[in-house]
Amino acid sequence: MAVKRLIFLILGCVCLGLGTIGIFIPILPTVPFYLATVFCFSQSSQKLHDWFIGTKLYKKHLQSFVEKKGMLLKTKLSIMTTVTLLMGFGFFMMAKKEIWIPCIILMIVWICHILYFVFGVRTIKNKNVE
Repeated sequence: MAVKRLIFLILGCVCLGLGTIGIFIPILPTVPFYLATVFCFSQSSQKLHDWFIGTKLYKKHLQSFVEKKGMLLKTKLSIMTTVTLLMGFGFFMMAKKEIWIPCIILMIVWICHILYFVFGVRTIKNKNVE
């Protein structure tokens, strides 16, 4: 049993790191990695699980999604704006060098990302709404 807990502990730490990097690099998805972190920490240590659920990272990026199956409009707009700015910069730099295939791929990824947040993630109007 100790080996299983150790494996979940290591996976939880890796997912926490990747999710945190995903805050700054929009190619890495934050929410799925934080969901995996919650699961792995719950399987390895109740103290780690309780700690992670109490962090600002969890509360800002995941709590509304986990509890209410949606995100606040402010959170969604923040994510979409950051992704648009960073991907737009990458698109501009590649277009400037006339590298068109990656530009097309980046545009497709951006469109899918925006469509997912607009239509795939439910918008919560108010924090107090149940």
